[in-house]
Amino acid sequence: MTGENEPLLEGTLISHLLELRTRLMRAFLAVVLVFIPFAFYSNHLFEWLSHPLLQQLPPNATLISTSITAPFTAPLKLAFIAALVVAMPYVLYELWAFIAPGLYRHEKGFAVPLLISAVILFYVGVAFAYFVVFPLIFSFFVNTAPRGVTLMADISMYMEFVLVLLFSFGIAFEVPVAVVLLVLMGIVPLEKLTQIRGYVLIAVFIIAAILTPPDAISQTVMAVPMYMLYEGGILFARLMVRSRDKSKNANTGE
Repeated sequence: MTGENEPLLEGTLISHLLELRTRLMRAFLAVVLVFIPFAFYSNHLFEWLSHPLLQQLPPNATLISTSITAPFTAPLKLAFIAALVVAMPYVLYELWAFIAPGLYRHEKGFAVPLLISAVILFYVGVAFAYFVVFPLIFSFFVNTAPRGVTLMADISMYMEFVLVLLFSFGIAFEVPVAVVLLVLMGIVPLEKLTQIRGYVLIAVFIIAAILTPPDAISQTVMAVPMYMLYEGGILFARLMVRSRDKSKNANTGE
């Protein structure tokens, strides 16, 4: 019997691998299609990214480049990363379409809203960093520079610094999704999450201190929303648990 099943299992595995390859190629093609127009306007994209810092610098101050190739390569790298971020919903859709057939109906029921929420929260975190955090921390750094020192940032180092912050805030805003997943998968009871609020608050400030520049302003600006999102995650997890329990009771009554 085992020998008869081996060709079937092998054929199934190959078909799954072929499907995975197809979906990964589609996702990659989507990123490339978004990257092409971004590449043409990569300099404008970099100007948009550098705007929060340039607003805080003295008049006529600019960014500098300590590398000959950086003025060309840095905007292109930024264009590719931006294309990946913009195309991420479609990339996640392709991955979801590959995984979904193996999930139960109730698993699909809460996985789809969580996936959509994760994407939206990531974008909200990135926007929060750009429009709220950047003006605060750049103003702090520029105004605290010693007298006679003019801040002149290298474009490559600036881009790396900014992208780390953008992704850090994007990931930090995923806290509600992580809380809901922990509860729904039974990894951590909801009551436990409410009992450890004090420890979570301390952990949030530690994480914010690691991810943000070494100043109290940026640390607080990240930590406070993270903790509020943690509380929001507990609230949504409680609502989803109640909804799941009601549906189970209804099915049992039938």
